[in-house]
Amino acid sequence: FPWGGGSPGRGRRCSSGLGVSGAVSSSGRHGGSAVPRAPPWERSSPSGLHGCDGGPQPEGAFLPVVLPLPSPGGAEQPLWIPRHEYCQGLADYINWNRKWCTPLLSVSFGSYRVPVSWNGPFKSCGSRYPLIIFSHGLGGFRTIYSAVCAEMASRGFLVMALEHRDHSACTTYFCKAEAGGSDSLEAGLQEEWIPFRRVQEGRKEFHFRNPQVHQRANECVRGLRLVQDINSGKAVTNILHKGFDLSALKESVDLTKVAVMGHSFGGATAILALSKEVHFKCAVALDPWMFPLENALYPKVTKPVLFINTEKFQTAESVAKMKRLSSRNRQTKIITILGSVHQSQTDFTFLAGNLLNKVFQTRGTLDPYAGLDITNRAALAFLQKHLELEEDFDQWNNLLEGIGDSVIPEAPLCLSSL
Repeated sequence: FPWGGGSPGRGRRCSSGLGVSGAVSSSGRHGGSAVPRAPPWERSSPSGLHGCDGGPQPEGAFLPVVLPLPSPGGAEQPLWIPRHEYCQGLADYINWNRKWCTPLLSVSFGSYRVPVSWNGPFKSCGSRYPLIIFSHGLGGFRTIYSAVCAEMASRGFLVMALEHRDHSACTTYFCKAEAGGSDSLEAGLQEEWIPFRRVQEGRKEFHFRNPQVHQRANECVRGLRLVQDINSGKAVTNILHKGFDLSALKESVDLTKVAVMGHSFGGATAILALSKEVHFKCAVALDPWMFPLENALYPKVTKPVLFINTEKFQTAESVAKMKRLSSRNRQTKIITILGSVHQSQTDFTFLAGNLLNKVFQTRGTLDPYAGLDITNRAALAFLQKHLELEEDFDQWNNLLEGIGDSVIPEAPLCLSSL
């Protein structure tokens, strides 16, 4: 999928082909989860994952598509860490020696599988599906929020989870055409990896991260354009994986009900994307990292945002920036989940053992399953209201006001100092 245009950031252009790598909805609470300690999803709606890369273009991103499926079946379940190179990328991101850290991460997480069906059949229904574009955080990758994304799909959303090409993912890759290669497009492609990039010494971080967040938001918009093309029936070439016909999604997406969602750097991305694209009706920002957003942006964000913060990450300065948005729109809400940490909204909170949890603080004092329930239910209540869905998610409207166990409105009095 040619995205056109250069990177809005400085330095190396975002180099990748745009790929669709998933269609998923969760299969409800089940005893034999393929992922140890994985979160039990509430609704008995099975899930599947599909893959697509639209051509050897220099701009783009993987786009896992999370879709409802008719039945669990016996389809293959995809690995949570897609490839060994992602363990190397995670080692680079946490700035540990690859030689010993990569095998440690591979042993710790490499065998886990996401309890969804790879290339399962798409579940069509009488009405069209609302859409969520999801943006990962700094050092993340496309499957790291499978618990949240699969739950959204199990509730009837089509979810597209980007893997960004701005050097903020722990690593990613694209396929480029080889010089003098085969006449066959697929046979004549070569992988090129895009590593995580740190802020260069002597450079101010804002001037590095702000162009990145703009590139990420533009990728969210381009992901939406892809869905619009697929939904209209335009032919889309898939060079990454076969087995799922994207034409099955024709006229299956309700493009009047589109939201953008993300965690940390992805939360900031979602807020910025909301201001860039008229089709995004609202945004859900999970513990957003507000630092990369310029001050001039705030008056431009006129549509509602739900901030679901963790207790241990946000600063008074960050919350003040959120309140700049809530003061302009009474539908913008800020809540904090008590007993949670920044990683509580990622899959790591379920998969990390006690040792890794102590090192990386992947869990707070709140039970991770309870934290996931609050996150998902608050998001669903907010999405029902602002996408005008005919569901029963309004049963959790109290969470939007910070009312309930382990949740408060706005922020605690004592905040961290990042």
